[in-house]
Amino acid sequence: MKAKFLFIIALFITIAAIVSSCQSESDMTFNRYYTSGSLLYQTKCQNCHGMNGEGLGQLIPPFSDSVYLKKNITKLPCFVKNGASGPVILAGKTFNSKMPAQDNLSAIEVAEILTYVTNSFGNKLGLIDAPKVNADWSNCN
Repeated sequence: MKAKFLFIIALFITIAAIVSSCQSESDMTFNRYYTSGSLLYQTKCQNCHGMNGEGLGQLIPPFSDSVYLKKNITKLPCFVKNGASGPVILAGKTFNSKMPAQDNLSAIEVAEILTYVTNSFGNKLGLIDAPKVNADWSNCN
Protein backbone atom coordinates (compact mmCIF):
# COMPACT_ATOMS: atom_id res chain seq x y z
CA MET A 1 0.00 0.00 0.00
CA LYS A 2 2.80 2.42 0.95
CA ALA A 3 4.72 1.56 -2.24
CA LYS A 4 1.62 2.23 -4.34
CA PHE A 5 1.12 5.60 -2.61
CA LEU A 6 4.78 6.55 -3.20
CA PHE A 7 4.48 5.50 -6.83
CA ILE A 8 1.40 7.71 -7.29
CA ILE A 9 3.18 10.68 -5.67
CA ALA A 10 6.24 10.15 -7.88
CA LEU A 11 4.03 9.89 -10.95
CA PHE A 12 2.20 13.09 -10.03
CA ILE A 13 5.50 14.98 -9.52
CA THR A 14 6.81 13.69 -12.85
CA ILE A 15 3.67 14.76 -14.69
CA ALA A 16 3.74 18.19 -13.01
CA ALA A 17 7.39 18.65 -14.02
CA ILE A 18 6.62 17.70 -17.63
CA VAL A 19 3.61 20.01 -17.83
CA SER A 20 5.48 22.97 -16.35
CA SER A 21 8.44 22.39 -18.66
CA CYS A 22 6.09 22.63 -21.67
CA GLN A 23 5.72 26.38 -21.17
CA SER A 24 8.30 28.58 -22.79
CA GLU A 25 10.10 31.23 -20.77
CA SER A 26 8.09 33.94 -22.54
CA ASP A 27 4.82 32.17 -21.68
CA MET A 28 5.84 31.92 -18.04
CA THR A 29 6.83 35.61 -17.99
CA PHE A 30 3.53 36.61 -19.58
CA ASN A 31 1.59 34.51 -17.05
CA ARG A 32 3.47 36.08 -14.11
CA TYR A 33 2.79 39.61 -15.38
CA TYR A 34 -0.85 38.83 -16.18
CA THR A 35 -1.58 37.21 -12.81
CA SER A 36 0.11 39.96 -10.79
CA GLY A 37 -1.57 42.57 -13.00
CA SER A 38 -4.97 41.08 -12.26
CA LEU A 39 -4.42 41.54 -8.52
CA LEU A 40 -3.10 45.08 -8.95
CA TYR A 41 -6.00 45.96 -11.24
CA GLN A 42 -8.42 44.89 -8.52
CA THR A 43 -6.85 47.24 -5.97
CA LYS A 44 -5.80 50.17 -8.17
CA CYS A 45 -8.13 50.33 -11.19
CA GLN A 46 -11.28 48.29 -10.73
CA ASN A 47 -13.06 50.86 -8.56
CA CYS A 48 -13.29 53.24 -11.53
CA HIS A 49 -12.90 51.04 -14.62
CA GLY A 50 -15.07 48.18 -13.35
CA MET A 51 -14.55 44.51 -12.61
CA ASN A 52 -14.97 43.66 -16.29
CA GLY A 53 -13.28 46.77 -17.68
CA GLU A 54 -16.67 48.22 -18.57
CA GLY A 55 -15.90 51.73 -17.35
CA LEU A 56 -18.52 53.92 -15.69
CA GLY A 57 -21.28 55.29 -17.88
CA GLN A 58 -20.20 58.46 -19.67
CA LEU A 59 -17.56 59.26 -17.05
CA ILE A 60 -14.86 56.59 -17.28
CA PRO A 61 -13.95 54.80 -20.51
CA PRO A 62 -14.05 51.02 -20.81
CA PHE A 63 -11.02 48.88 -21.63
CA SER A 64 -12.80 46.88 -24.31
CA ASP A 65 -11.57 48.97 -27.27
CA SER A 66 -8.52 47.10 -28.56
CA VAL A 67 -8.08 49.61 -31.38
CA TYR A 68 -7.67 52.51 -28.94
CA LEU A 69 -5.38 50.51 -26.65
CA LYS A 70 -3.18 49.37 -29.54
CA LYS A 71 -3.02 52.85 -31.07
CA ASN A 72 -1.99 54.33 -27.71
CA ILE A 73 0.14 51.45 -26.42
CA THR A 74 3.21 53.66 -25.87
CA LYS A 75 1.13 56.31 -24.08
CA LEU A 76 -0.59 53.94 -21.64
CA PRO A 77 2.32 53.88 -19.16
CA CYS A 78 2.27 57.71 -19.14
CA PHE A 79 -1.49 57.74 -18.54
CA VAL A 80 -1.04 55.48 -15.51
CA LYS A 81 1.95 57.34 -14.06
CA ASN A 82 0.85 60.93 -14.74
CA GLY A 83 -2.91 60.58 -14.98
CA ALA A 84 -4.89 61.65 -18.00
CA SER A 85 -7.36 64.37 -18.87
CA GLY A 86 -9.09 65.69 -21.90
CA PRO A 87 -11.51 63.97 -24.17
CA VAL A 88 -11.14 60.30 -25.05
CA ILE A 89 -13.36 59.07 -27.86
CA LEU A 90 -14.24 55.37 -27.91
CA ALA A 91 -16.84 53.90 -30.24
CA GLY A 92 -18.35 57.32 -30.84
CA LYS A 93 -18.66 58.14 -27.12
CA THR A 94 -16.69 60.99 -25.56
CA PHE A 95 -15.26 60.60 -22.07
CA ASN A 96 -13.93 63.77 -20.50
CA SER A 97 -13.13 62.95 -16.88
CA LYS A 98 -9.71 63.19 -15.25
CA MET A 99 -7.82 60.04 -14.39
CA PRO A 100 -5.69 60.48 -11.26
CA ALA A 101 -1.96 59.82 -11.43
CA GLN A 102 -0.69 56.56 -10.00
CA ASP A 103 2.88 57.81 -9.60
CA ASN A 104 3.49 55.55 -6.61
CA LEU A 105 3.58 52.45 -8.85
CA SER A 106 6.87 50.96 -10.03
CA ALA A 107 7.60 50.18 -13.67
CA ILE A 108 7.02 46.47 -13.05
CA GLU A 109 3.65 47.16 -11.40
CA VAL A 110 2.53 49.36 -14.29
CA ALA A 111 3.72 46.72 -16.75
CA GLU A 112 1.76 44.05 -14.90
CA ILE A 113 -1.42 46.14 -14.86
CA LEU A 114 -1.08 47.01 -18.54
CA THR A 115 -0.36 43.40 -19.49
CA TYR A 116 -3.56 42.43 -17.69
CA VAL A 117 -5.69 45.23 -19.19
CA THR A 118 -4.39 44.78 -22.74
CA ASN A 119 -5.04 41.03 -22.58
CA SER A 120 -8.43 41.04 -20.87
CA PHE A 121 -11.88 42.37 -21.73
CA GLY A 122 -11.59 41.06 -25.30
CA ASN A 123 -8.04 42.35 -25.85
CA LYS A 124 -5.02 40.26 -26.87
CA LEU A 125 -2.07 42.63 -27.23
CA GLY A 126 0.69 40.57 -25.59
CA LEU A 127 3.26 41.29 -22.90
CA ILE A 128 4.14 44.80 -21.79
CA ASP A 129 7.25 44.43 -19.67
CA ALA A 130 9.05 46.77 -17.27
CA PRO A 131 11.80 47.81 -19.75
CA LYS A 132 9.08 48.87 -22.22
CA VAL A 133 7.30 50.87 -19.52
CA ASN A 134 10.58 52.62 -18.59
CA ALA A 135 11.26 53.39 -22.26
CA ASP A 136 7.73 54.76 -22.72
CA TRP A 137 8.05 56.84 -19.54
CA SER A 138 11.10 58.56 -21.03
CA ASN A 139 8.81 59.87 -23.80
CA CYS A 140 6.00 61.17 -21.59
CA ASN A 141 5.03 64.77 -22.21
